[in-house]
Amino acid sequence: MNKFIIQVNGTVYGSTASFRALRFTESVLSLGHQVTSVFFYQDGVTNSSKLISPASDEHDLHLAWTKLAAEHELKLVNCVSAALRRGVLSEQDAKENRKDSSNASEQFEMGGLGELVTTIEQSDRLVCF
Repeated sequence: MNKFIIQVNGTVYGSTASFRALRFTESVLSLGHQVTSVFFYQDGVTNSSKLISPASDEHDLHLAWTKLAAEHELKLVNCVSAALRRGVLSEQDAKENRKDSSNASEQFEMGGLGELVTTIEQSDRLVCF
């Protein structure tokens, strides 16, 4: 059994990166491997916005990530710097930056590159999308 960390760099829609990362994560888990965390970086942080509202006939990637995380107790981590630059704010970030509201789902926690490095050290493989 291998330990994977998945890094998602692609936007929630507009590229296939998030969808491919989701399917890869599902596959790895179904084969009995462990996913130590899913780290959303660069435009990947857009996956955490609770305001995403795809058309009813489109796959809801945000919902899929949150369901997968709940089912497998996955840790979903946003790079806080990348998120702030792209207007994705947790409740705490909204308060600290004097913004009226937040839009990051509670299932996604904010973290930094230091946390990514620590998790890489605890994993066997890093796979980036």
